[in-house]
Amino acid sequence: MVKLYNQGVYLLNGSEIVPDGADAVREIEGKVGHAVSKEEAAKETIAYRILKEHNTSPDMEHLRIKFDKLTSHDITFVGIIQTARASGLERFPIPYVLTNCHNSLCAVGGTINEDDHMFGLTCAKKYGGVYVPPHQAVIHQYAREMLAGGGKMILGSDSHTRYGALGTMAIGEGGPELVKQLLNKTYDIRMPEVIAVYLDGQPSIGVGPQDVALAIIKATFANGYVNNKVMEFVGPGVEKLSADFRIGIDVMTTETTCLSSIWKTDAVIEEFFEIHGRKADFEKLSPGETAYYDGMVYVDLGKVEPMIAMPFHPSNAYTIRELNQNLSEILHDVEQKALVSLGKDVNFTLQDKVRNGKLYVEQGIIAGCAGGGFENICAASEILSGCGIGADEFTLSVYPASTPIYMELVKNGAVAKLMEAGAVVKTAFCGPCFGAGDTPADGALSIRHSTRNFPNREGSKLQSGQIASVALMDARSIAATAANKGYLTSAADVMDREYQMPKYHFDSNIYANRVFDSKGIADQSAKIKLGPNIKDWPEMPPLPEHLLLKVVSEIHDPVTTTDELIPSGETSSYRSNPLGLAEFALSRKDPAYVGRAKEVQKAQKAIEQGQCPLEVLEELKDVMEVVRRRYPQAGEGTLGIGSTIFAVKPGDGSAREQAASCQKVLGGWANIAEEYATKRYRSNLINWGMLPLLTDEKEEQLAFHNGDYIFFPDILEKIKQKENKITAYIVKDDLVEVTFRLGEMTENEREIIQKGCLINYYRDQNR
Repeated sequence: MVKLYNQGVYLLNGSEIVPDGADAVREIEGKVGHAVSKEEAAKETIAYRILKEHNTSPDMEHLRIKFDKLTSHDITFVGIIQTARASGLERFPIPYVLTNCHNSLCAVGGTINEDDHMFGLTCAKKYGGVYVPPHQAVIHQYAREMLAGGGKMILGSDSHTRYGALGTMAIGEGGPELVKQLLNKTYDIRMPEVIAVYLDGQPSIGVGPQDVALAIIKATFANGYVNNKVMEFVGPGVEKLSADFRIGIDVMTTETTCLSSIWKTDAVIEEFFEIHGRKADFEKLSPGETAYYDGMVYVDLGKVEPMIAMPFHPSNAYTIRELNQNLSEILHDVEQKALVSLGKDVNFTLQDKVRNGKLYVEQGIIAGCAGGGFENICAASEILSGCGIGADEFTLSVYPASTPIYMELVKNGAVAKLMEAGAVVKTAFCGPCFGAGDTPADGALSIRHSTRNFPNREGSKLQSGQIASVALMDARSIAATAANKGYLTSAADVMDREYQMPKYHFDSNIYANRVFDSKGIADQSAKIKLGPNIKDWPEMPPLPEHLLLKVVSEIHDPVTTTDELIPSGETSSYRSNPLGLAEFALSRKDPAYVGRAKEVQKAQKAIEQGQCPLEVLEELKDVMEVVRRRYPQAGEGTLGIGSTIFAVKPGDGSAREQAASCQKVLGGWANIAEEYATKRYRSNLINWGMLPLLTDEKEEQLAFHNGDYIFFPDILEKIKQKENKITAYIVKDDLVEVTFRLGEMTENEREIIQKGCLINYYRDQNR
């Protein structure tokens, strides 16, 4: 069903595959009638052409990208705008859309969430932006309907910023990267590799976009095949897919850890833009006559079956048929894997879900940017037509991705069919995707057409002894399971034909009557509303000459998600309060982390107040005695003291900058890792002035451990001199040498590290 090529490939006329090899150039010349070099063919990808159009640097190896548009939601835009304001923001230089789809319910924390919304509205007025009120649309659906355009680039502060199916290269990043765009700076990266995703054939009956997406994620995540690369969807299978189907696959490319995605476009996508009243934004995109790709993911759509991603990662995927045939074995395997992430703090089991040889689930959710599309919900309503979900534990909730979609589902009768079956149809809201809505009961299993199923992602709290779990499925199979009253069922087992999708009609009046659009005109007289929970970033010191860091957390999971670094769900109300949010850092993975970090931070605060750090942190006396034997100059006025964490591979998942900034406001100066799961997490560390250190020592051979101090002599000078290899010392009875790497860093990134954070960097530039 999915095949990965172990070498680069040439694609001729968008359809014929020629693997790279000794005879490839000669073979291609025979087919196209002229010689083509690999270098020239690499310029014929869709991705290369779009990146070239947006690159402001003099070469295509080191890109400096300026985006066409920006988008954020209500747990990211406050921090972004506050950072930009502190750095000299005067107006939004490009269209910036502030959607409100995460803290929509305003149900927890008093006035906190609605205060954030009012902050967003008043900032849209003052700086010239667009404000989308709660319940109107989830961030990515609004972007598809109103922002995307052929050949354009969009940067969003949400990891699922993916509009490639519509011909838009979109990238999800941490907030500081949007700040750079707001300050007329650039997004600086090396030219990424481009991987072709060749779609062939057409999906079988009962197979939906989530099924195809999970098959691709399963094949590419663990081996890093597309990590930080661009996925370019080509091949004859593309034209067999509707716009909604393509969008449903595209949004899930984030879970492969790719940088971005782009698709060839055709009449189907042209019709999408025409339906949304934006036909002029369509552009036909296709690779050139001979295009070279750094690899290829070949997908035979006809062989993809209905899939299920078991807890606790989208890549832990099986066909539903395979799961049902091997229930005991697969459930046991999931339980064993869970021990890595959950430990023995809770009794996690799935074996008790087996009833009469079938897997029973307690909840179904079809929601958000992945599941809430028009066609997904129409298909689910048809499967459930005339059925009932039953009066037992199983529940079903459906969240259309936007109010225009909701209205059309009401008009064509889909909502009536769902409600009659027993489903609850709710407003556009991202809550179920990140743990702020429809949290299942303790021990329950939820099946969801949403984006992620990380531990506790559904809202349970491990630290409170609660544990529930999520499996990802397509809306069609969720509906089939609902029709079977909660017993896991593949849509292929209940569908004998593809349902004829009703025509979609987009009503733009919904947004025209409710969305605030400044049309890019800033009103400097507008007063920004600041609720009492909206706090400025605390002052952050520049990088000192020498650093002394204490390891305050040691995480040995194969991958650490941003959900584990800073939880989603209940923490979202504090995203506008840096110090308040920091109290939740690593709370699901290492609850003692915050206390340890704060204890070390006392020493740095003493330094900043002109006091002796040894007087507030007794253990430093012995540590500094060892350090000063060899480095007597490491002392008053030259030394910084803080904390660091070790994780094998941190940063998978969300783009949320708070996974890094929370560590920073608690006195963190670095992360140490074998590798970083995503570019965006590493970027967040740098933008918050933290060293993204790499170790070549494997976890079982680490020379340092939780509680150890590591001394970094002359670290400021090493950053200035662009050194990659960093020699440091573990402080024992003597100094034990250890070596770290920084990896490739741009000149700007090194300057940000020196200044202490992005805010300081831009503040100093504007003085």
